[in-house]
Amino acid sequence: MTTAIYTLTSSLHDEAAVGAATREFLGGLEIDYELIEGNFKDYGGHDLELIYVRTGGTEGIFKNELPRLLKLSKQPFYLLTSGKSNSLAASMEILSYLRQQGLKGEILHGSNDYIRNRIHTLQRVGKAMRELNRCRLGVIGEPSDWLIASDAKRRTIEEKLGVEIVNIDMDELLMLIDRVPGDIESDLLTKAPNDAIRQSLTGAERIYEALKLIVEGYDLQGFTLRCFDLLTAVKNTGCIALAKFNAQGIVAGCEGDVPAMLSMKIAQAVCGKTGFQANPARINPETGEMLFAHCTIGLDMVEDFDLDTHFESGIGVGIRGYMQPGPVTIFKVSGSLDRHFAEEGVLVENQGQPDLCRTQQVIRLNDKAAARYFLTCPIGNHHIIMPGEHKAVLDEIL
Repeated sequence: MTTAIYTLTSSLHDEAAVGAATREFLGGLEIDYELIEGNFKDYGGHDLELIYVRTGGTEGIFKNELPRLLKLSKQPFYLLTSGKSNSLAASMEILSYLRQQGLKGEILHGSNDYIRNRIHTLQRVGKAMRELNRCRLGVIGEPSDWLIASDAKRRTIEEKLGVEIVNIDMDELLMLIDRVPGDIESDLLTKAPNDAIRQSLTGAERIYEALKLIVEGYDLQGFTLRCFDLLTAVKNTGCIALAKFNAQGIVAGCEGDVPAMLSMKIAQAVCGKTGFQANPARINPETGEMLFAHCTIGLDMVEDFDLDTHFESGIGVGIRGYMQPGPVTIFKVSGSLDRHFAEEGVLVENQGQPDLCRTQQVIRLNDKAAARYFLTCPIGNHHIIMPGEHKAVLDEIL
């Protein structure tokens, strides 16, 4: 992650004194940064840019630079303030002006620990936003018919996150599956528990190879698939293919769920893994304990996995993955980006009950009261499970 600190300094102040104060202040923050004094030509080229308002009397300088800065970056303006030489007063005047123009900004001021922690959060946000910008995600087939509350405002998504969503006809995928050789061999044969699944793996690999052609042809960084159509069209499932793509860093979601796919892409940008798309199967609102389940999970997210049939249909190949117990974050963003849910918890155990989708995770929310969200105002049924604690960064992004 790269951080640049640009300086604003009034010519009325003594440069030697200002320089000494700068070295003392920035040294105390103990962060990696590039210091750029009085020159904004590279603004917008880093994960995080801070404007260090070193002295008072800099408000007019900032106002003159603002039109150029707006052309170089869409990032909020983060004003770093030492508290010396009227730095805070000038920052407050600048932030007030930004607000009057309908622009976002924040003053970073306080103890070294507070500023340093805030910068670390903003670094992660900036890195994630740069990854999302100009990203292309595909919708292969229409969203599944039962996703009646999972629409997406694509123009809003592109304007706010820089993510482009493209439609791809299901017939194109079926045509490509038909062209893939029928004797393709799976690298997962040793995991097959019986002959039926061993035979189904060939068809599952053909789906993967066909999807790979679509990903390459449309230059996608991710997609969501109307996967249930494959059950009738090719008598198989996309679970293996999605698990492989997610492990390779290509977001791959189920059921044509666009908000879930977008949530997975944001999750990947934040924590480096695409997350586990699942729906709650059981909730205990008194304890905050929940059971999530789905039939596929990124193979890079699990310690081990078994192969089984797809739960609802009993055909094809599904995955029962076992993720390392520990801290997790549950996340979902709405298709209009006007709402999101992010709460931390602990993966208590993996289960393998026969009457649910194959990958099953028991998660206990840190704030048990947050379980009420799922019963009163959920954002659809699918949610994304991410390893680690990421609530602060997700809240900041959205």
